[in-house]
Amino acid sequence: MIVAHTNEAEYRAFISNKKNEALQSRIIVMPIPYNLKVSEEVKIYEKLIRQSALTDIHIAPYALWAAAIFSVLSRLKESKKQGMDLIKKMKLYDGESVEGFKQKDVAELQAEAEGEGMSGVDPRYVINRISSALITKDTKCINALDILRALKEGLDQHPSITRDEREKLLNFIVLARKEYDEVAKKEVQRAFVYSYEESARTLFDNYLDNVEAYCNGVKVKDPISGEELDPDEKLMRSIEEQIGVTENAKKSFREEILIRLSSYARKGKKFDYNSHERLREAIERKLFADLKDVVKITTSTKTPDPEQLKRINAVIDRLISNHGYCPICANELLKYAGSLLNR
Repeated sequence: MIVAHTNEAEYRAFISNKKNEALQSRIIVMPIPYNLKVSEEVKIYEKLIRQSALTDIHIAPYALWAAAIFSVLSRLKESKKQGMDLIKKMKLYDGESVEGFKQKDVAELQAEAEGEGMSGVDPRYVINRISSALITKDTKCINALDILRALKEGLDQHPSITRDEREKLLNFIVLARKEYDEVAKKEVQRAFVYSYEESARTLFDNYLDNVEAYCNGVKVKDPISGEELDPDEKLMRSIEEQIGVTENAKKSFREEILIRLSSYARKGKKFDYNSHERLREAIERKLFADLKDVVKITTSTKTPDPEQLKRINAVIDRLISNHGYCPICANELLKYAGSLLNR
């Protein structure tokens, strides 16, 4: 048995050649589409970079992820399903939660997209463009914006794409940039929130006290005055709204939190700030919203005072120690996210 692989264009040329007719009945064709999961695409780039001579250059977090979004979007087909767009489809394919859809919808999306993944940007193009960004003189670190810029510049030099294809691919770069913008703000948000970690934990504990009282139909005891009060609906909603929990869904969300809390207690484990990903995100967003003006001023000032400088250094230290940034890309992220927040 002979196993061989080729691209679709070469295969079509092969079978259209009359001289190869005798071979066609002896061939078992297995169409292998491009990868359609962003997280898996990132692994492809990481592997190829590890095998190259460019391992001494730091690649900022989410840089390869932004490139992977561009690649995967180019391979997906539009869905006729109501409310579904390519970004949502991309996230569902990668196992992410998308409001209004469930993972069981993936099979239906795949069924309606015959031949999906058989066209689009191939990893070689992306790696070539990443390489061009990496080998720029004096480069010590590249971020998502550097890679997206390199991808865009490569389209101008690409010999085989039409004007319409180029416009379509440029739009995918714009979409990847928008996704990265949200991540950039979130990364800085988390770093700032951790600088106020005590405040985050206090807000978390306060929310749990009120949820427990709400679900059990009892009062909340004020820790200072000792007065018994109704659960603070305004506080709970201000946190839940940060992650899109609607008025109709608030009861089930709170009950889920209480069930998780009880489950941890039965196992002798502490239900803390990191025990529920969505609740932690809601707390961080709420705290960040409260601190938004502080963050705007801190990230945009050209002459920070000692307190602002201390806060900036704490954020940069956390980005470096906990999130995989180097001093170069940590500073660039802070400036970039600051410009986004101040728009």
